[in-house]
Amino acid sequence: MVSTQLGNFMTNSSTDQLRSLSIDRNAEAPRQGFWPLAGVGLLGAVIAAGLMWGFMNQQLKTATAEAEQAVIAAETNPSTATGIHPVVPRASGLVASGYVVARRQATVSAEITGLIREITFEEGTRIAQGETLAVLDDARARLTLRQLLAVTESSKRSVQSLAAQIVEAKIVFERAEILADKAIGTRAAVSAAEAALVSLNAQLEGAKANIQANQALVASQRDLIERHVIRAPFSGVVIAKNAQVGEILSPSSAGGGFTRTGIATLVDMQSLEIEVDVNEGQIGRITPNQSVEAILDAYQDWKIPAKVVAIIPTADRARATIKVRVSFDAFDERVLPDMAAKVTFIE
Repeated sequence: MVSTQLGNFMTNSSTDQLRSLSIDRNAEAPRQGFWPLAGVGLLGAVIAAGLMWGFMNQQLKTATAEAEQAVIAAETNPSTATGIHPVVPRASGLVASGYVVARRQATVSAEITGLIREITFEEGTRIAQGETLAVLDDARARLTLRQLLAVTESSKRSVQSLAAQIVEAKIVFERAEILADKAIGTRAAVSAAEAALVSLNAQLEGAKANIQANQALVASQRDLIERHVIRAPFSGVVIAKNAQVGEILSPSSAGGGFTRTGIATLVDMQSLEIEVDVNEGQIGRITPNQSVEAILDAYQDWKIPAKVVAIIPTADRARATIKVRVSFDAFDERVLPDMAAKVTFIE
């Protein structure tokens, strides 16, 4: 009895398990998550197609630009069309440092000692060659000139007086000869008149020589007065004002106090160049007129074209370097004396 019931139970359980594994075709399939998944897939496909179109468009533009450049290069330089590429200058890697210096720089002074009466410039003023920088007090020099002019005028009056005396002496001499010829006068009177005439002629020549000497003194004094005016020896820019009105300028003095040896420091900006020190072991890589790329510390992004002007034919024993002069290809107002610079030699 028990066994029969147990068998029935196991049979019913197996039947239920098999029924649970069967597919009910009459039941409706769930459709809740299908459309969101389909939308995401479609959006992804659209994005991928857009990216692919943008990439292909960029590639097409790049290829077109390269083709146009190749055509232009072939027209301007036929050698590139045949595969022969020109040699492009490159930085050799040899870098040297130095400073901007001026080839023409002078401390302007006077040739004489004098009190500064006037100054016509300030720092930064552009000065043309021959332009007046300062004027010294020339009152005493002008007094001396007036004295010399008076002496010269006196010498001219002496010449005129002697010329009149010579005319009279000639008349006396001629009368003495006539009287002597007629035995009325003596030969001694003739000799005395002749001696007086010769003496007057000598005095006249001396007076004329004095006039020339005085005229030379006058010219010298006028030149001295002109030297009280200090002029620019060349065109440039004043970078230092070394004296003031009221001070004494004396080029032969050691300076100090109210005595100055120079009136101004003048620089010719057109003569600016760079002086760099190159190691002895690298000097063989540098040649005259070699192209150089200079960069000032004040303008790091400004690459200035330049070239080698000269290699100074001497070495610094202590530092084992040789000085090289580099000039700028064009003048620029941003370049100033004593600026630090680095140069790269191009090969």
